[in-house]
Amino acid sequence: MSDLLTTEEYKAVASGLDLPTQAFIDGSFRPALSGKTFDTLNPATGSVLCKVAACGPDDVDFTVQRARDAFEDGRWSRLHPGERKDALIRLAKLLKRNARELAVMESLDSGKTIFDCETVDVPETIHCLKWHAELIDKIYDQVAPASDDHVAMLVREPVGVVGLVLPWNFPLLMLAWKIGPALAAGCSVIVKPAEETSLTALRVAELAMEAGIPAGVLNVLPGSGPDVGEPLGRHMDVDGVSFTGSTETGRRFLRYAAESNLKEITLEMGGKNPAVVLDDAENLDRVAAHVVNGAFWNMGENCSASSRLIVQKGVKDSLLERIKAHAREWPMGDPLDPENRVGALVSAAHFDKVISFLGKGPKVLMGGKAKNGFVEPTILDVSPDAPQAREEIFGPVLSVLTVESSDEAIALANDTEYGLAASIFTANLKQAIRGARAIRAGTVTVNSFGEGDISTPFGGFKASGFGGRDNGIHAHDQYTQLKTIWIDLADDTDEAVS
Repeated sequence: MSDLLTTEEYKAVASGLDLPTQAFIDGSFRPALSGKTFDTLNPATGSVLCKVAACGPDDVDFTVQRARDAFEDGRWSRLHPGERKDALIRLAKLLKRNARELAVMESLDSGKTIFDCETVDVPETIHCLKWHAELIDKIYDQVAPASDDHVAMLVREPVGVVGLVLPWNFPLLMLAWKIGPALAAGCSVIVKPAEETSLTALRVAELAMEAGIPAGVLNVLPGSGPDVGEPLGRHMDVDGVSFTGSTETGRRFLRYAAESNLKEITLEMGGKNPAVVLDDAENLDRVAAHVVNGAFWNMGENCSASSRLIVQKGVKDSLLERIKAHAREWPMGDPLDPENRVGALVSAAHFDKVISFLGKGPKVLMGGKAKNGFVEPTILDVSPDAPQAREEIFGPVLSVLTVESSDEAIALANDTEYGLAASIFTANLKQAIRGARAIRAGTVTVNSFGEGDISTPFGGFKASGFGGRDNGIHAHDQYTQLKTIWIDLADDTDEAVS
């Protein structure tokens, strides 16, 4: 990624963008069969960016058939793994060539800062696709132990046609997390982007065709959850759905599968993630920087955000002073200004939800102001039973809870329906490992905030996840089926037949 531009230069790039507005089906852009559209807005200004095709159940049926045709004739599913790899690497190169365009489009569509889009989202999207591409011809099948008269082969086969239902908080990156392993496995995919953030998925699909991914293999259907998401979830010819989003919506996909064809379902859902800071934590300034990053990165619109600071009483005051100092280094404003670290929340509806947690109750230690879609980094002192300590706010709000002991801290960390991510800060190695094992979460970081990297599986316990993991080799499991091929080698003259 080249150096960041000025605000004026980014606005010039924005004014020259050719925004995609139609669904991408079977290798080309098409309007919705109904002719309907919806407005997609710039969250930072409230202005209409463009009108996007509003797909519906008829579009889902048509697209599923095109994806099924592509899967069954083997144009991608039976292509040599090396050829699939080459196509995905070509796509990654095209994304890099168009990186700035994608970053600006992402910022305009989602309210994310151009700083994050340029330095995190687009580079990580490219890296993710390349990583899964390189893995295609490096995942080996297995041979099970059997008698001298038999060979037992365990082979992976693509699951078929899969629906990929995306969230609005990381539109490009979550697209890559899903299409990377799904396409690597040989599946045909139908992407349902969030209604708020459809643009970059449509552009990536166009670039995929340019990269040589065959028609019908990567399709994108913009539209609402009831009109596109539910029909995908209930479709009898969709073999699997991978969903990232709210726990409430994730539960619906389990019901859709149960009431249709029992399709494979993988869910990555919400979190109320703890950052546990114990009295013996070293370098509180560094701890504070991690806590601020975990709480306020991407405006807190992050399922793994460190939204609960569980701090032992002895270091609370010192740590909070340092957290406030670091939080002041996160300026808020125009997302196309590369100096800003906090942009606009994704929609007016989500803004209203977030500010509903600020109106009354807990003591405000910092921030608390909100206007026109922007919420400044906010720190609240809360009790364990307060809504701000228990519900997923999904905004730049850090709830602080005070404990007396490490045992109380771990118990409070686990006192939630969620179990996606957690952090523990301590200088005691044994205490760190014991705490990491005791916390019921899919990813636990020690003396840092993070989610691991592309090589480590990401997903949650309890109401945070179901059915599989994103990232790592394990992500391929959700897009493949295991088949046993049992071969009888016994001589035809043998009397015993097994």
